[in-house]
Amino acid sequence: MRRRPAAVGYLRRDVSGARQQWDEVLIRSLAQRFGYDLAKTVVFGAETEDVIGRLMTVAQRLDTDAVIVPSTEHLGGDVPDELVQVCDVITVAPEYTYARRPTAAFTDGVEGPRPA
Repeated sequence: MRRRPAAVGYLRRDVSGARQQWDEVLIRSLAQRFGYDLAKTVVFGAETEDVIGRLMTVAQRLDTDAVIVPSTEHLGGDVPDELVQVCDVITVAPEYTYARRPTAAFTDGVEGPRPA
């Protein structure tokens, strides 16, 4: 049983360039500040195929609650919905959390708040 939620860091080598080590420090720092155990940092390049699919596989295999990225630029400019269905996505700059959406199993198809 985990004591704290787990996260995976992710960055693209070609986007970070010479800042890669600094981006890794920022990911670790944000994970620690938000109370996550950083399980792993995944680094892909521009040549990597199916980046989001591979990142989702890593997140699922490590049973992580979040993926932390330096910015949305590392995800191609947008946060993919399919990734947010698997775990929260947190950007360092600007600091923002794209939270998982509840599935139908939790909402029973009901939109909005439930009546008391």
